[in-house]
Amino acid sequence: MASPSPHDRSRKEDVNEDDPVEQMISRTGCAEQHYTVQECIAEHQDWRACQSQVQTFKDCMMNFQNARKEQLRKQHLSSTQSAAT
Repeated sequence: MASPSPHDRSRKEDVNEDDPVEQMISRTGCAEQHYTVQECIAEHQDWRACQSQVQTFKDCMMNFQNARKEQLRKQHLSSTQSAAT
């Protein structure tokens, strides 16, 4: 009897409930790109064949990180200005 593939995302909801990495990626808004990378790697058994999917996921994560940095910068400026008055 074969075990289920670790790359099988047909049970997304079950996996997300327990896996902190899956939860973190879901909060970034890049979960679909992450699953696409995983599916490509599972299909080709070689991450080098999935460079366009990896780049798309990387771009999504970078956009999230840049937006988060800007949000934190604005919060810091706001709290600094409040403390000065």
